[in-house]
Amino acid sequence: AYCYHGQTLLVSDKCGEAIRSLQESEKSFVKAEALCKEYGETKGPGTTAKPSGHLFFRKLGSLIKNTLEKCQRENGFIYFQKVPPEAPQLELKANYGLVEPVPFEFPALNAHWTPETVAGFDLTKRPKEDTTKPKPDEEVKPLKEPDIKPQKDSGCQIS
Repeated sequence: AYCYHGQTLLVSDKCGEAIRSLQESEKSFVKAEALCKEYGETKGPGTTAKPSGHLFFRKLGSLIKNTLEKCQRENGFIYFQKVPPEAPQLELKANYGLVEPVPFEFPALNAHWTPETVAGFDLTKRPKEDTTKPKPDEEVKPLKEPDIKPQKDSGCQIS
């Protein structure tokens, strides 16, 4: 999130804040990389997943590095802005591209569902199973299929 926020800040000519955001992103990426390598080396019955080798993770590392270098280069000869000591706050609530969730409400119960009706579905009061022997399956007699010979004069022409 800090990486993409840094890119947005760079576009809006806030290069100092973009550098700080990307530095925070790089710090978080290094922690995540260490955790991913540790996870990939653990022994256990699970699959041999290696999150640090995932395409998104590999691309994110180079994206952070390249964007940080670009910001530092541009700040050095264009913007000359100070890098703040604190990372910029991320706006966690998106204000575009998302639909407001509709709260779920259970529908009202129908008048037919009374406590007596619900008690009628008690599975402990079901009838005992039939212990009679099932009928043996009847033997299926094979059917003789008619001998159909292909006809050459079907009326179809291929041109």
